[in-house]
Amino acid sequence: MAILLFLIPISLLLLGVAIWAFVWSVRDGQFDDLDAAPLDILRDDPPAPSAKAHAPAAPEFPAPEQPVPEQPASTHPAQPAPDTPASGKPQPRDAD
Repeated sequence: MAILLFLIPISLLLLGVAIWAFVWSVRDGQFDDLDAAPLDILRDDPPAPSAKAHAPAAPEFPAPEQPVPEQPASTHPAQPAPDTPASGKPQPRDAD
């Protein structure tokens, strides 16, 4: 029974906080227009601006071209080159 002397004031304090929060939200206009938010989701968005209008300007001087790395004899990366076995080590070539 002694715990009621502790719980009743705490519950009254929480009730007071809840009433204050409700009054504050009503005065702040939170409940003024309850129908607009559900209807806003149904409206179409305005069209996005075109990408050309906001495209960055091209640089005055083109960047220098990078050298193209040499491609191995095999065109598929999973296949080893003809002189390379599956182990990845090159085989010695026969001298003719």
